[in-house]
Amino acid sequence: MVDEVTKKTLSNIPLLKTKASPRDGEQWRQRLKEELQSLIQYVKNNKEADNDWFRLESNQEGTRWWGKAWTIQDMLRYEFDIEFDIPVTYPMSAPEIAIPDLDGKTAKMYRGGKICMTDHFQPLWARNVPRFGIAHALALGLGPWLAVEIPDLIARGIVVHKEKTAPTTTADGSSSTK
Repeated sequence: MVDEVTKKTLSNIPLLKTKASPRDGEQWRQRLKEELQSLIQYVKNNKEADNDWFRLESNQEGTRWWGKAWTIQDMLRYEFDIEFDIPVTYPMSAPEIAIPDLDGKTAKMYRGGKICMTDHFQPLWARNVPRFGIAHALALGLGPWLAVEIPDLIARGIVVHKEKTAPTTTADGSSSTK
């Protein structure tokens, strides 16, 4: 069911060992350390493969995450804010990644801009608890979602590149929108 590229990506993301949620004190700190190591390795792998596509940071406790994710379509970079909270049932439940700017623009999204990962990603996550973490959610959830949904949203004119909507100055000095 999983293609070779996905298998290769997964094999290069370290698996996690500690089964702990933010409510688990010292065990959560150990889990968070594993999460960060896994994310660092995933980012490093992406940069080496010239596939850098997100930036992520968190609060001190590692319970709230935010950043940017982007995709390239027709030689244009489309960038989106992303955010998610670690659920109290983590790692039994995967984080629900949201792209607030796209809220309500596609059927494959829930209220608040949370991307739909129930059919494909959630069963895989459930089979891999506690080994999967944030890096896996990005690689197997957000990445494929962006790859499928953004080109469709662009083709339907729902997502427009920021340069195509930026005001420009005409020869007579007046302003217009491209």
